[in-house]
Amino acid sequence: MESTYDLMEVLNHIAPSELDYQGWVNVGMALQHEGCSVEVWDRWSMNDRRYHAGECEKKWRGFHGAGTPVTGGTIVQYARDQGWTPPYDPGTALDWNDTISVEGVVVDKNWVEGREVAEPRQWDPARELIKYLETLFEAGENVGYVMKSWKKDEKHLPADKGSYDRTAGQLIELLTQCNGDIGSVLGDYDSEGGAWIRFNPMDGKDAKNDNVTDFKYALVESDSMEIEKQHSIIRELELPVACLVHSGGKSLHAIVRVDAVDYPEYRKRVDYLYEICKKNGLAIDTQNRNPSRLSRMPGVMRGGQKQFIVDTNIGKESWAEWKEWIESINDDLPDPESLEDVWENLPELAPTLIDGMLRQGHKMLIAGPSKAGKSFLQIEMCIAIAEGKKWLNWNCAQGKILYVNLELDRASCLHRFKDVYQALGWEPRNLKNIDIWNLRGKSRPMDKLAPMLIRRAAKKNYIAIVIDPIYKVITGDENSADQMSNFCNQFDKVCTELGVAVIYCHHHSKGSQGGKKSMDRASGSGVFARDPDALIDLIELETTEELMKQQENKAVCDACRQYLDKHVQLEDDVSQDDLCSSFQLMNYCENRLPGGQFEALKVLVEAAKARVKTMTAWRIEGTLREFSKFDPQNLWFNYPVHELDHSGVLGDIQPEAEQAPWKRAMNSRKPKEQKKEERKAALETSVDSCNFGDPPTLPDLAQSMGISERSVRDRIKEHGGYEIVEGVVRKKTE
Repeated sequence: MESTYDLMEVLNHIAPSELDYQGWVNVGMALQHEGCSVEVWDRWSMNDRRYHAGECEKKWRGFHGAGTPVTGGTIVQYARDQGWTPPYDPGTALDWNDTISVEGVVVDKNWVEGREVAEPRQWDPARELIKYLETLFEAGENVGYVMKSWKKDEKHLPADKGSYDRTAGQLIELLTQCNGDIGSVLGDYDSEGGAWIRFNPMDGKDAKNDNVTDFKYALVESDSMEIEKQHSIIRELELPVACLVHSGGKSLHAIVRVDAVDYPEYRKRVDYLYEICKKNGLAIDTQNRNPSRLSRMPGVMRGGQKQFIVDTNIGKESWAEWKEWIESINDDLPDPESLEDVWENLPELAPTLIDGMLRQGHKMLIAGPSKAGKSFLQIEMCIAIAEGKKWLNWNCAQGKILYVNLELDRASCLHRFKDVYQALGWEPRNLKNIDIWNLRGKSRPMDKLAPMLIRRAAKKNYIAIVIDPIYKVITGDENSADQMSNFCNQFDKVCTELGVAVIYCHHHSKGSQGGKKSMDRASGSGVFARDPDALIDLIELETTEELMKQQENKAVCDACRQYLDKHVQLEDDVSQDDLCSSFQLMNYCENRLPGGQFEALKVLVEAAKARVKTMTAWRIEGTLREFSKFDPQNLWFNYPVHELDHSGVLGDIQPEAEQAPWKRAMNSRKPKEQKKEERKAALETSVDSCNFGDPPTLPDLAQSMGISERSVRDRIKEHGGYEIVEGVVRKKTE
């Protein structure tokens, strides 16, 4: 046994009732191996109702000559399993099990004034217990409780593990109908001993720590001072207490929110909680550390005194808020470090999530106007990460991703994922890598959602979390830099706690965006654009009628070729030019295909034309913190997916400059022929006025008209009265 620990102190942190028979025997063998007497084992064993006088001594004699010795390390491990943490050894490095040394002093116990604890005026046992269950448990969670007790040294103790396979919802329903007789629901109890209840949900199989399903709460109890002073300190510490119960004896039982993701984190947080309580004069019973611990059940009598609820939901609202408040009392910021000390041993950079754009553990904002398909773009990215494929033009690392859906109903969201998979043409080989958290109608402000998100995501090994959209969770004034900084800090918490990338989308501000830089287009405070490590911005490109005709021609040709490939073999009389002409290709199909097949093809062609009419053109620009700037990417939004423009036809289009929305709307309502005549007139005016009346060059016209050279060529072709000769635009000669 290591001298760091006092063996008797460690033994006091093990409840024999929590061990099975072999565990009890192992403790005896370890004590004998470490040179202790049988009386130590016997006194300790008396704390179990299974104790029989003389049995320890009988077993003790049979331990001699054991092949593999059981040492004091077994006792240490049992104590650890039941929540004990070894004291800090100055000769070793700290880890998460070590007692946390923080100042955190809020209360001067010497000046604490007691706060009265009032009994309920009307005693309704069933209502007391229902309130407790409704406060601490979800309806489907199993609740553990013990109604039987036994007496030892004038003290009543739980007689067994009790029940643990009924849900809170079942108990509440029965208690509502029991006319105040909780014994008819839970079983009769000894009014001298009272009854107990477990404050964390169980799995319904047993009542050990391993059977706890959610590490929500810890017990704070102190019986070394007056109840009134306990009450006062608990409130002044602003502990995040879900339920405060009078034990019917010398103490209050505070059921404190700790919201741990697993048992190790639970132990760490309970250590922190107990240390803070201790520093503020509230001496805690350290045997209460276990997550499966029993606490006093409200609604029963104990030696003529009521076990009742004093209050619910007091102090800070969550563990995170309370811990932040405690730590804000003292400066716990890290010390500056010398670059010289780390120069030869720099930390590794976080792995790349999206090549040339984003690392794991960093933040990315996707900004754009409505109808840009931002949600579809994020779903495409989720699928690319899950399958380890390209997202648009960027390779993605493969891994698990969580999509937090705040806007769509569940069915619509799930169908949208399937639609995108099918539109991309990808086999869904890694659906297990995509989790969807549907929160429409149930979302919380981001400062409340972040800890819930962290708790649910901690065990999942996600490499990215997508939150869509953030306007549903924004807290504070969107245009306030201070408030939006606090809001964005919640994303940092998620990144830091989970080591994941957080990706979210936001809308553009009102008005035209063409003349703005990408980081100035997002709505609200500039914090939105400057906070993330990667800003991806979408802006719409205004297409011409000629361009859309080209896209329609391409779509018809694609539909024809796909149909021909499936049904007939192309003959050599089809030229490459014919394959690129919808008119020629449709003529070929009409002559080559039987009537029924050609009619079927025409249906597909009309559908392709209809899709083109709904297509919109977009440009993606970016501002990156970790990587060099990428070239703008042009794409079509062809519902439900975005497709890169490999042809380059969108490259020369300039985003629409400052133009009032009402004017754009008015222009969109003009008849096609009117728009065409206006374009012709604009071209004629520019040709006559540009270059002081001399024939202008193509770049001259592009600059004068504020459009690209490609668009000028389209206008010249549409007009029909001009031609380009050696780069100069002239009127056609007869």
